[in-house]
Amino acid sequence: MIDLKKINEQLQNKTPKEIIEWALSIASKPIITTNFRPYESAILYAVTSLQDNITVVWCDTGYNTPQTYKHAEELIHSLQLNVHLYVPKQTVAHRNITLGLPTVDDPNHALFTEQVKLEPFTRAMEEHQPDVWFTNLRKGQTAFRDSIDVVSKSKDGVIKVSPFYHWSDAELDEYLEEHNLPNEFKYFDPTKVENNRECGLHI
Repeated sequence: MIDLKKINEQLQNKTPKEIIEWALSIASKPIITTNFRPYESAILYAVTSLQDNITVVWCDTGYNTPQTYKHAEELIHSLQLNVHLYVPKQTVAHRNITLGLPTVDDPNHALFTEQVKLEPFTRAMEEHQPDVWFTNLRKGQTAFRDSIDVVSKSKDGVIKVSPFYHWSDAELDEYLEEHNLPNEFKYFDPTKVENNRECGLHI
């Protein structure tokens, strides 16, 4: 049983690389989840630099912008990512007829979120059964994310590691420039709409 308070104290002043090295040392089935949103190239590069064949889970809602899809393809090829793609069981075209694109206050929004994000994510986690889950959660993104730390536990008990948790956008900009990594800001998440909302994967 991992002592979250103790390990976060030990990792408090460690670099992202050192945090990832620690996490990989205790992992037997680690994964990274990504949606290719802004700054995702940082964690994808940082983790795959240390374990190049790690499973990268991409739950594609089907509503990404053309720029995000182009960015994803660029990173998949340049970093040689071991991507496992999960998509909703219903096509966007079909859902447009049955649900449309509900606003956050629409009663159908919960069903929409379940269909396009939660069900594919649950399917991915059941198939891969990870013990360590790398994410790019950062302090200041949402109220919930302010309440966790570098190492936390998912609602299913998976050890969740956020190596860049305490980093600012400016620090990440420098990291991307240093490692010649691309970034893309024309990103849209139909389950969140607003940047300070959680979509349900982490809470």
